Amino acid sequence: MRILVVDDEPLSRHVLQAAVEQLGHQWTAAQDGEAAWQCFNQDKPEVLITDLLMPEVDGLELCRRVRADTRAGYTYIILVTVLGDRHDVVRGMEAGADDYLIKPVQLFDLQARLIAAQRVTDLHAELDRHRAELAHLARHDPLTGLGNRRSLGEDLAVLHARSQRYRRGFALAMCDIDRFKAYNDAHGHQAGDQALRAVAATIAQELRGGDSVYRYGGEEFLLVLPEQTLDTALVAVERVRSAVERLAIPQPAAGPGGILTLSAGIAALGPGEAPTAEELLKRADAALYRAKAAGRNQLALAHSPAR
Repeated sequence: MRILVVDDEPLSRHVLQAAVEQLGHQWTAAQDGEAAWQCFNQDKPEVLITDLLMPEVDGLELCRRVRADTRAGYTYIILVTVLGDRHDVVRGMEAGADDYLIKPVQLFDLQARLIAAQRVTDLHAELDRHRAELAHLARHDPLTGLGNRRSLGEDLAVLHARSQRYRRGFALAMCDIDRFKAYNDAHGHQAGDQALRAVAATIAQELRGGDSVYRYGGEEFLLVLPEQTLDTALVAVERVRSAVERLAIPQPAAGPGGILTLSAGIAALGPGEAPTAEELLKRADAALYRAKAAGRNQLALAHSPAR
């Protein structure tokens, strides 16, 4: 483990450093609480062993600062005191310490505390991994790995607010796989899932940096294209449509030699325009309907109410 040793007495600090090293751990040392706080922020250690009585920033204040830190990861704190008074131990625990040692520190006592520290920090690391996985699952579609409706709503609200504040436009493209229900009926849902994953990966690969794609629902995908106009978005979405066509996934419902294709409706918000993100979505969806009605495997641009 990475351990930060803090003591204003050089001899006590050196004894602790030697003991930590003898037990096979890495250490960094600080001569007072303020220096320890700087070391903590530079390289967050897994364990902090700090003296209680120090000038200016004492062990209690250092404990409080560490516990107030909101970054990921948990630092196990061991408070060291020469007093051995129960009141000091309780004050240390209330300030955020996990355990304590009495000077002079014995190697066996230190080893026992560090075994406990390893278990606790490992448990917190595992909990952090699970929280990160849950956060990812909450915002991503499990089948395609793309952002889901929840992440779309959050990201689109931020983009729209930024567009209004800085007067920068953006475009949306509502995409739909043509005749996908017939594809599922002909090939089964497992093949349908494989096709969805292939199309999703192709769309993501064709987008430029800064653009995003979300699974909107079923066989629908929404492309979010920051700082693009209808004309530039048309070029980008045509590149996506062509790439999906090149996958050449057989589609019996499209006739002999038919393949899976994509239709899309594109809407754009110009600088300074005030429609809501929901209104822009409706425009893109209406344009998609027109692309479908016109024969599929093509793009349609949304009509602005001002036109």
